Amino acid sequence: MKAKGKTPKADRVVAGSGNVFADLGLADADQELMKARLTLRIARIIKERGLTQAQAAKILGVQQPHVSALARNRAGTFSVGRLMEFLTALGQDVEITVRPTRKHHGAMSVVFV
Repeated sequence: MKAKGKTPKADRVVAGSGNVFADLGLADADQELMKARLTLRIARIIKERGLTQAQAAKILGVQQPHVSALARNRAGTFSVGRLMEFLTALGQDVEITVRPTRKHHGAMSVVFV
């Protein structure tokens, strides 16, 4: 006779797709990932330069609370285009490359050099 009791559930590990937003089932997953990567880069540049949020806000042409959100990797309502403008304001060149895909649907990505 088998003893009654709960059998421990095996831990289940599922490999991610590389895009947490897609894994969460968000509709605009590629765009959200791109915004997150651009925002992270903006935050790193601000930190590396030792800029205060007020100084960064002046450079970016936004209010300080928006810089605070960017520093916490929150793109908020900023579009990909606006985030790219922030990068150029911070002295970065932004290049967009469009090429044919071999898949049914193209993908967006950000490459930092």
